[in-house]
Order: sequence, then structure tokens, then C-alpha cells
Amino acid sequence: MRNQFIYVCSLFCFVFSLGASAQPGASVSFEQVVALRQVGNPVISPDGQHVAYTVRSVDWKENTYDTEIWLARSGEAPFQLTRTAKGSSTDPKWSPDGRWLAFLADRGDKAQIQVIRAAGGEAQPITKESEAISAFEWSPDGKQLAFIKNEKESKALKNRKERYGSWAVDDEEFELAHLWLVPFKPDPMPAPGEMPCLSDSANADCVTLPKATRLSEGAFTITTFDWSPDGTQIAYSFQNNPLINSSKGSDVAVLNVATRKTTTIVNTAFGDFFAAWAPDSKSFLYTTSADDSTGYFYRNNRVFRQPITPGCKPQQVASDFDENIGSLSWTSEGIFFLGYQKTKRHLYRLDPVSGRFSPVPGLPEQIAGVHFSKNGQRMAFSASSATTLPEIFRSELVNPKPEQLTAMSQQIAGWPTAQSEVIRWKSTDGAEIEGVLHKPKNYDPSKKYPLLVMIHGGPTGIDVPTPVPGGTVYPVLQWLEKGALVLRPNYRGSAGYGEKFRALNGRNLGVGDMWDVMSGVDELEKRGLVDPTRMGCMGWSQGGYISAFLTTNTTRFKAISVGAGISNWVTYYVSTDIHPFTRQYLKATPWQDMEIYRKTSPMTTIANAKTPTLIQHGELDKRVPISNAYELLQGLQDVGVPAKLIVYKGFGHGITKPKERLAATWHNWEWFGKYLFGETKEMPIATK
Repeated sequence: MRNQFIYVCSLFCFVFSLGASAQPGASVSFEQVVALRQVGNPVISPDGQHVAYTVRSVDWKENTYDTEIWLARSGEAPFQLTRTAKGSSTDPKWSPDGRWLAFLADRGDKAQIQVIRAAGGEAQPITKESEAISAFEWSPDGKQLAFIKNEKESKALKNRKERYGSWAVDDEEFELAHLWLVPFKPDPMPAPGEMPCLSDSANADCVTLPKATRLSEGAFTITTFDWSPDGTQIAYSFQNNPLINSSKGSDVAVLNVATRKTTTIVNTAFGDFFAAWAPDSKSFLYTTSADDSTGYFYRNNRVFRQPITPGCKPQQVASDFDENIGSLSWTSEGIFFLGYQKTKRHLYRLDPVSGRFSPVPGLPEQIAGVHFSKNGQRMAFSASSATTLPEIFRSELVNPKPEQLTAMSQQIAGWPTAQSEVIRWKSTDGAEIEGVLHKPKNYDPSKKYPLLVMIHGGPTGIDVPTPVPGGTVYPVLQWLEKGALVLRPNYRGSAGYGEKFRALNGRNLGVGDMWDVMSGVDELEKRGLVDPTRMGCMGWSQGGYISAFLTTNTTRFKAISVGAGISNWVTYYVSTDIHPFTRQYLKATPWQDMEIYRKTSPMTTIANAKTPTLIQHGELDKRVPISNAYELLQGLQDVGVPAKLIVYKGFGHGITKPKERLAATWHNWEWFGKYLFGETKEMPIATK
């Protein structure tokens, strides 16, 4: 979104030269872009003074991304708080008294809950479970933590594997996840592990970690949860199993911690998800698709306030907000949520009584995450802009004057970053489309530039102005510096433009998307900005599908790159892990309406293809299985179109390791260099 023509990206055959030298004609290397540090997940201390957040960096030697927790204490420069060897530290959460930060880390015993003093010191584990912990929350009194972990592999399954080897019935074998509770006992002396606890030992100094007790039972899996503010109850979302399609049957239950009694509170026909407790613990918010079984992939979610008193009906809130609502919080100051409005993402405050909502003023235009202090009057958030990378901020809620705590944008100081402009045009059917046009720093309006069109996935993704676009696998900065324009269209179906806009590609996938992309290209030609003889196109996931559709339906591009794209909707429908996606957008199964599947599939018009096409795909992709890539490759070869398939070994729908991202960037640089710029570019390889 899971022979001589195949280049298999494998580190067993070669290693990349990881020097920082830039590519020819560019002052910034691919390695520098891939290695940009990124901040995220800000959490503010209960008293509103300190902010913890995560920083992701590259470990080239281990070929991985490492995430660690940093701390910005009031009046001090931020510093790195955690360091997990050969792993990451994630999901920081403050203890209610603000003295401790708990987090998840695998330090040799799978992912466990660790705690560290906010004043500094070494982290210590407070769990040692046989299975990895996936989520946790402090109790409001700070004396215990609830967490989610998977069930152990059953004895029956172990015995079966021993006798018959490894096999599985599709969609019938999985591990359920349940809630557990562990007391918090800080600073055991000596620490667990320092003195062994042996059955024949009377060692008085023997120390073990507190034992967790189970909170939930049943043939279901828990996905999200939170304590009520008064600490007496836990609300959680649950579904039949952890398979992705089972989320459409998710419900919400409330568990009484003292009695272990559980009551299902919300169980509409489709997809209910717990969001936030009310400060008085008497109600909570949940999001839902309600009775919508045919369009929840593209329709707005709905938010309801649900009293926990049996028999009370829920009340919808923010019903007139025409976009998906996310990151819900409920404090004494009101209900808060994040939502897109075109290319801007605002923080909104909703009055729980009147139902009125409005953007919180004085904040940046692109808010990515927000967290509030205990009294709700201070907040920490991450935000970015057209000229800055994501940064962490702290601010008062009333009359906010955000204080920037990080300086991640210093990484790109002096770089020839993208100059971004949001443009609008009319599509073939009259729909208004927006896109982000990136120009080089030395842009000359009197010149006509080569054009590269980069199409986002989703389709409910969105492109916004940013200084370093396409940093995952597309060398956008280097193309801009080389002297090109880059257009990123928010085609029909994109987020930020309302439910009706997201529904416009229903039974019109590919066709309507092509209208939007090509009308944007036409608009740039009409403005005299681009050289129509030098244009290329690319995209990943749904963007890869649209690129494949353009490969077989237009000859206006000199080169195209298809990343993890769909080539045949029938092939995709029967093999993806999200079958409802296709049924909802095409309004039928292939057996009900084969014609709509043919109309919207790139393979139907493969005989018309003439554009040299690079295909990039993860070997183990479940979202868009690799059979789509092989089908497109064979079809292009059969009609004599230059094509190459590059398989990234061991990867699913995304390329998640830095060396392979570097390789994928080089593959696009080589392909467009050859067919768009008429240059020979070769990936530098240092043999062992």
C-alpha cells in the first residue's frame, strides 16, 4: 500500500560504499537523506515542565533504524535518556508522579517494560515475560501497570510442528493478545539477577521481579486500552483475532479492575474503537464505522460519546467535521483532536457540552502528535512546515506561544531544499485537484524544466509542502538540484478534502486517478513551466498502481517507476491481506463484475505500453503480493517494452532498512538518469 531481468538486492554479494560523497551533480548525498534523524511521540510530564520524545537514527553497521528516548527538562538542553544495544527504546510514558519514565525495549528478553528515573540513571526492567509486551499504561495511582502480550504457543501446536513440520491453514492460526497487570516496585536492592533465586538457597538477598496477573480471558484479542482516570476500570477494544480484516468487527468493553468483571459497552455492526476517557470516568469516546460495511476504507470515521451506565445511548460529537478525526484526547479543558483540512493538519478543541469545535490558534500548520499535562493546560506536540523538518514543541494551551525544544532542521542547513508551492487545477471531469509543486532553489520562471511526478499511496494518503520530499526511495532533492520540477498530486481519494472527494474514485480507480495526474501535467504545460519531452512518473503502493496504469494508458512519459504497485485487480483481490479494500472501491467481486476489474487494471491495456518501466517490490509483500510485479514485468517484456524488476529480499510492503532504501534510491536515480536525462549512472559498489 502487504533471470537476467531481475536484480536481487542482497548484502551477501556486495556492500555499498557508504561514504558521504554526493552523487554527480548534487551537493547532498543519498546517504545523508536516508540518515536524517527524525523526532516523534512527544509526551509531557504530568506537571507540564518536561517533555520526553523519541529520536530515530540510522545504524549503518547493523543496517537498521535505532529509536531512543530523549528528554527536554525545563530550562535545560535536551539529552539522550536511553540507549538500548542492538535494539530500540520506544513508547515513553510518565509515571503519574512524574518521577519515572517507563518504556518498551528488548534488552535480550524480548520487549519488556523498563523504567528510568527522569532525573537520570540506569534503566531497570519491571517485567520479564516469556512473550513480548506490545503496549502498556500506568495506573492513575502509579502503583501498577497494565500491559498487552500475546498468548504462548499452545502445546498442541508445538506437538504438531514436531511431528508434521510447519504449515498453516490460511486465516485460522494466530496468537491472541490479552491484558495483564504488574505491580510497580522501584529500586529493588539488590537488582533482579544480581543474586540468584535457587530452590535450594536460603539467600535472604534473593530478589525476583513482581509477578504479573492476568486481567482478561476469552477467545478474542485486545488491540488498545486505557485506565479510567479514577483507576477503577480499563476500557479496551477487542476483536475475534489479530488478523487485519477482523478489525471490522471490533467492539469496546469495560473491565472492573477489582472484580475482573467485564461488560461489552459498544458493539455496533462494524468497527468500534476506544479513543479516550472523560475526566470524570463516567463516559468515554470511541470511533466507529457504525453500520458501514461497504465504504469504511474511504468514508469518514464517526466519533461518539458513550456513558458507561448500562442502557445509555451514545451521542455523536463533531458530526459536521468533514474528515477523519484522529489523536483524540479528553482533558478538563475539553476534547481535542487532529484533523486535515486540505494540506494543513490542525489541532481542534471541541466543547463536550455544545459540540462546537475550532482550531487551536497560534500553532504551526502541520501538527503530527500532541500530548497534554495532567491539568490539561500545557501540551507537547510535534510539528513541521514547508521549510522545516518535524520538531518538538512545548506550549500553554491558552494563548499558545510554542517553545521549540529540538533543532532537527539544522541537519538540512545549507542544503538545496525543495521550494514548495500548493497549486490547483481542474481535472477532466471538473473536480478541483490540488498538488504540491517543488521547485529548485535557483528556479528561473523563464525556463522550461524536466518534470517528475511522484504519486503518494493510500489512496487516502496526502502530500504536503516539505523541505525534503521523497526521502524514502526517491532522490527528489538531487533531481531538483539537477534542474527539474517535481509534482506531487493529491488525486481523488486523498485525505484532507472531505468524504465526497475520497469517494470519487469508487468504480473509477486508475481512470479518474489518471485524469487528475495528467490534467495536472497539462496545467504545468499550459503555464509554460515544463518541457513535455522530458517527463517521468513514479509512486509506491497505490501510487505504484497509478504509475502502472499510466504505463499502459499513456505514452507521454519517458520513464516510469512502479513501486509495490497493483497490475491486475483480480490478481490483487485473491492474494492481498485486505480483500474488502477492492470490494469497497470497485463495488463488486471479480465474479460479480469482471468488467470493472478489467477496466481498472493496467494489464488490460498492456499491449499499448511503450514507456520504459522500472518495477520495485518487496519479496514478502502481503499487502500487494509480488505476483503483481511479475505479471507486469512479463506483460511489458512480451510487448517489447524495456522493463526491469528489482526484488528487495526479505521485505514486505515497505523498504524498512537503510541500506536497501539507499539501493532503491540508486535504482530510481539510474533508471530516470538513463531514460529521462540521457545519462549513464552506476551505483558505486565496493566488493568484499
